[in-house]
Amino acid sequence: MNLRTIFAKTAENPGHTDQDRLLSILRLISLALVLAMVACVRIRLLDIPLERDEGEYAYLGQLLLKGSTPFLHAYTMKLPGAGIAYALIMFLFGETVRGIHLGHLAVNGVNALLVFLLARRLLGNDAAPVSCAAYAVLSLSATVLGVFAHATHFVVLFALLSSIAMLRWQESRKAMLLFMSGMLLGLAVIMKQHAAILVVFAVLYLATDVMGPDTRPARSRLGACALFLLGAFIPYALIALWMAAAGVFGTFWFWTVTYAGSYASAPTFADGWQAFVRKIDVVMLGPQLPLWLLAGMGGIVLCTPSGRRTDRAFLYGLAVFSFLAACPGFYFRKHYFVMVLPAVALLAGFAVAASERAISAAARGNALRFVPLGIFLAAVGYGVYHERDYLFSESPFAVSRSIYGINPFPEAQQIARYLREHTSAHDTIAVVGSEPEIYFYAGRPAATSYIYMYSLMEKQPYAESMQVEMIRQIEKARPAYIVMVNTPASWLETQDSSETILRWVAEYVAAGYEPAGMIDILSYTETVYLWGAEAAGHAPESVSSVILYKRKN
Repeated sequence: MNLRTIFAKTAENPGHTDQDRLLSILRLISLALVLAMVACVRIRLLDIPLERDEGEYAYLGQLLLKGSTPFLHAYTMKLPGAGIAYALIMFLFGETVRGIHLGHLAVNGVNALLVFLLARRLLGNDAAPVSCAAYAVLSLSATVLGVFAHATHFVVLFALLSSIAMLRWQESRKAMLLFMSGMLLGLAVIMKQHAAILVVFAVLYLATDVMGPDTRPARSRLGACALFLLGAFIPYALIALWMAAAGVFGTFWFWTVTYAGSYASAPTFADGWQAFVRKIDVVMLGPQLPLWLLAGMGGIVLCTPSGRRTDRAFLYGLAVFSFLAACPGFYFRKHYFVMVLPAVALLAGFAVAASERAISAAARGNALRFVPLGIFLAAVGYGVYHERDYLFSESPFAVSRSIYGINPFPEAQQIARYLREHTSAHDTIAVVGSEPEIYFYAGRPAATSYIYMYSLMEKQPYAESMQVEMIRQIEKARPAYIVMVNTPASWLETQDSSETILRWVAEYVAAGYEPAGMIDILSYTETVYLWGAEAAGHAPESVSSVILYKRKN
């Protein structure tokens, strides 16, 4: 079924009056305008500099395109799904910032369409355009870092596909649909481990179906659960087999299970609560508050008799477990809430559609039926107005600064350009800091598999041994350049952090390297670049700087 057919079916005779048809047309026009606005903003910001997560996935994708195996030349506690997704995006759109964000635009567009289809199946034609528009606006918002291509957007893609397959299986009982639903959710897990919470939801939801009134034999009904779980397990099993065949299964297991478990259990409940309150204040109580309130209203209306014909178990379950998927580790990063947005959009669409039906039932032909759609558009307009600078006027550079402050994300491009121009393709470089985007921009192999410093600075049992391993790797590789990042957010050092790596790098560069570049980020708008002889002897003035050291002959 193509898009024209989908929208035609949504518009064709949804009621029996001209008012019904007019309201349906207004919904579709509103959706078209919202999607056009979102697309224009994303296109305008295609060149926004990569941040750290994007830099990590881009570098991993770049290594994959060169034939490297994950966990061989770059360590990460994340499963390699996002790196594989980036590799595919860069293969299709190019190994550039613009290509990555163009791929993200495509994924986000598909996600919005899937929300439309899911809403249409669950809530009807009236709710589908509203839910789709709500998701498009919410997923663009700076409150969830929407313009950046985080792994959570890929989680949403496969989770929505899985949900649609699950609901279609309920109608047809075709085993292949159930198996595919499991596989798709398994793909969501390898994009980000948090999605395992959604597998729990799917199994519980499936259990309510197979354990309910049914004439099928018990063996067949239990077989349905087993088939779904088999599908969900296959993507992870294939990754594990790949790692074993490549000889890096031990490293893969350590980073994604052993160390990841230590990382997730580090924050206390009190730490998590403080982080949650801070993020809620931005994500839910910020510019998009009206849309979140509409979703809350939808959740309340779902409890009333008007929600009886709706699959309450699915909607409530999706909302609750999507939120739980943002909770592991109690870190509550802003982009984690992207996983909650499909449920929020569906509930907002239900609130508008249910309100329209209630008004129509009270008085057929009442012009007040247009009010719920007007309220929704006002909610969208409220958010757009409060984020107008981010959406329409700030440059990609300014957006990066307004969201991430004086982190060296824009500067990474010029740093990498210098490194690329002063090294050969076979030279290695070492970034002593958490800026993997520099490796990607430069197109040069890392002298160490440690592309983040956070694990080395954390209060965890492996930190000291990790620092020692990184030191040995760099000494063995003898990189052509060492990039020392002096930005607090690139280290997150605490009073409990070991300083072995910091003492070593100071002695190492003093013995065998000379200054080649000094990048001093003085403010949001002013950065000083000094290269070659100009960099020698210059002390940085700001709290955020990057120093390049060239190996002596």
